[in-house]
Amino acid sequence: MRQRRTFAAVAVSVLTASLAGASVLTPPTLPLIVRNPYLNTHLSNARDAPWSKWPIFWTGEEIGFSILASVGESATLYPLLGRAHDSLEDDDGYTIEEPSYLGANFDASTTNLTYHIPNPNHGSDLELILSFLSPITPSSTLRQSLPAAYVTVYVEGSFDVNVYIDVNGQWVSGNREPALEWDLKKNTDNEDKELKTWVIKKRDQQLFTEVNDRSEWGALHVTAPSDVHHDVDSSQMVRRKFARSGTLSDGPTRYFWGVSQREEPPVFAFSKSFRLSSSDQDSEAVDQRKRDSVLFTIAHIQEPIAQYASARGLTYMRPLWQSWFSSDEAMLSWHYHDFKHANKLAQNYTDQVGHDAYQSGGENYRDIIFLSARQSIGGTSFVGTPDSPLLFLKEISSNGNSQTIDVIFPAFPFFLYTNPRWLAYLLEPLIEHMLSGQYPRKSAMHDLGTHFPNLTGHADGNDEYMPVEECGDILIMGLALVNSLDYGAGQNAPSIWSSLGRNSITEQQLSQNPFALAVEDDGEVHGLDDSWGGTADSKGLRQAQRWVGRSYEVWKQWTEYLIEYTLEPENQLSTDDFAGWLALQTNLALKGIIGIKAMSELSEVIGNDKDAKYYRNISEVYIKKWEKFGMSRDGSHAKLAYDWYGSWTTLYSLYADAILCFHPSTDFSNTSAASRHPHDDPDHSIQAPLRSYPPSPKLPHSRPSITSNFIPSHIYTRQSSWYWAVHQTYGLPLDSRHLYTKSDWEFEAAAVASPSVRALITAKIAKWLNETSTDRPFTDLYETEGDGGWPGPHFFNRPVVGAHFASLALERACQGRNREVFAGMNWGSEEMTRQEAEWAVLREEIEVLTKGQQDEEAREEVEGDFVEVEKIEL
Repeated sequence: MRQRRTFAAVAVSVLTASLAGASVLTPPTLPLIVRNPYLNTHLSNARDAPWSKWPIFWTGEEIGFSILASVGESATLYPLLGRAHDSLEDDDGYTIEEPSYLGANFDASTTNLTYHIPNPNHGSDLELILSFLSPITPSSTLRQSLPAAYVTVYVEGSFDVNVYIDVNGQWVSGNREPALEWDLKKNTDNEDKELKTWVIKKRDQQLFTEVNDRSEWGALHVTAPSDVHHDVDSSQMVRRKFARSGTLSDGPTRYFWGVSQREEPPVFAFSKSFRLSSSDQDSEAVDQRKRDSVLFTIAHIQEPIAQYASARGLTYMRPLWQSWFSSDEAMLSWHYHDFKHANKLAQNYTDQVGHDAYQSGGENYRDIIFLSARQSIGGTSFVGTPDSPLLFLKEISSNGNSQTIDVIFPAFPFFLYTNPRWLAYLLEPLIEHMLSGQYPRKSAMHDLGTHFPNLTGHADGNDEYMPVEECGDILIMGLALVNSLDYGAGQNAPSIWSSLGRNSITEQQLSQNPFALAVEDDGEVHGLDDSWGGTADSKGLRQAQRWVGRSYEVWKQWTEYLIEYTLEPENQLSTDDFAGWLALQTNLALKGIIGIKAMSELSEVIGNDKDAKYYRNISEVYIKKWEKFGMSRDGSHAKLAYDWYGSWTTLYSLYADAILCFHPSTDFSNTSAASRHPHDDPDHSIQAPLRSYPPSPKLPHSRPSITSNFIPSHIYTRQSSWYWAVHQTYGLPLDSRHLYTKSDWEFEAAAVASPSVRALITAKIAKWLNETSTDRPFTDLYETEGDGGWPGPHFFNRPVVGAHFASLALERACQGRNREVFAGMNWGSEEMTRQEAEWAVLREEIEVLTKGQQDEEAREEVEGDFVEVEKIEL
């Protein structure tokens, strides 16, 4: 077996190998089944017993999903998940009791709920674990594209137990009126084990239509092994059958029924009996413990996925997985029997990301990353073919836009760290659409469609107006993607998984699509990706040149827009559009200037030295003027807007400068302090060794190395000190206008702050997760005081939490040197106090009142520098 597939040993049974370390956080909700915008189910009351409420769709609406256990020997029924027991009562000789709930553990792909059920013979309790696996598999795009997840019930004990699971029609419609139709299909494609699958769908399908954010087309598939029993009827009837007998009757399978046609909606159920008791009457043997498990899968299949205004016109897009499977049944069977490999690949990802996150920020940061991972990719659907794969994204919760650039932008650290090719598949639809001329503006578009799954563009140009934001975002992501292709040794790849696989791209593929996907196997595991970039046969460079070269004109168009409008942005929205319109936004201007600098590097890729020099000179002049405009008079912090004296902002755009390797040199005089990793330990009593990678020599055919800082180090150090002074109970406010914050920008700011400030922000967000009054999947917008609730728009379950991976992506960027660069920076004296920050703001306000003439003088100086720009020799 080749080295590329040497994964960490992982035990399949959750009973014998638990998650890597107990979860230390107690968030209000936990992901259960999270694969795409429509297969997106959560435990709504993660701080309480899982049977105290129903699970929820990401919107917060309840969804029919319940699990029960019964012990025939004591005629006792135990609720495990959901409120199925509401339709039951102590009757016909059975009683309802609550099990002992031991709590939840979670990692990047899995949520486990653990229970103890009392022994009717007064022996040891039975342990039961519900394990929900939505695997993140960065080394296998094929698996990641499958709209399906696993539910496993593990039991260990010495007495018999029966388990029941059901779902209802709420999974396939947001409207309770339409009629349903269903069937129970048996799949015999695989000779090893026959399967049975409930197939549930609306009788009248409404293509590309949503009701309450749920899809009104497609079908739910719930698959089980053939030795389980099944039934369908009203929820009360089916659950009573199970409560009385511990099994189901294998009743009728084909029917149609309104979701609420009767008082109780229909449920689709399976039951499994575990025979764990010993036949030996010896007293010791009676309590001998046995183990067993049963595997179910849940899939939501749609064909087509979306409609997309591509270069060839409006196109119905098929799911990517259909390129490898001849039918729904073939995919479901393969997915079911692939559990061992999917679990192993997902565990490999969890082990690595858990290790990296702990090294970077301690156990709180590790658990925040675990909680964010499935949500980061859970708003996406893979479409197209291996020759031309695309990844569509829904702007979940905020307004439902399709392929929103400024939503992809905060999410991109997750993709850069996990699998950069997925970032390419996110950017490609936008580039293709705008390159085809279907968008009339000179700036980059805000989104590809007002509401997912209709990626029909904005031919009238009336998308949300934030032109500097979108141009800066896509240029920064474009260069980050190009940089991800350029690495030597695998240890220096921006994503560990991107260096795996064969260098299999052909010249024909390169000419058609430099990011085509090749799927291979290593003799044991099928469906693994080829490598991403690298220097073998100059693959990465050739991919970058082909990709940038074919769309170079639109990259230039967006850059020219920034040259005209970014230094002094007009009144417009930024990505923080909920905060309202504002002119001369300091953070927004910085993002656009970094975008111009990024274009100089993209020009280098295709060998256009003339453009590279021009854009580089423009950006260098602009950044000096930006510092004069955007920093406070005493230089202690960045203002919210150039003309808003006494204000401040979280300068999260600094992260773009760092991730693009524009900050290669720094003062290493404080290396002893830099070796500390405070984690959640502000007095630095815990230390961990640096896990850095040696700098790589200049790679063959690489662009010229950047040897001087684009943004001066003192901007980083002063902002870091400022964050210490203005933090609140639950984190770092977004700016001086309000006490609310955005967790995505907090983590990007923390990634380029001092170790102590980074630890402080992480600890504050962890505290918020443990105490917040919000009751939905991870919200990125919350109040930093009070009960940690919502300030207004409910921004929950959004993919922007991919920004929580900011430190992980940064530490692997730039050939692995960034960790040394930012850990070794001389952060100076201890952080500014809150009183000092208040005095700095007041001092600036007073100075403005008494020295207003300075503003006009500064503006005249900037205008003089614009003349210098015009004189640059091209």
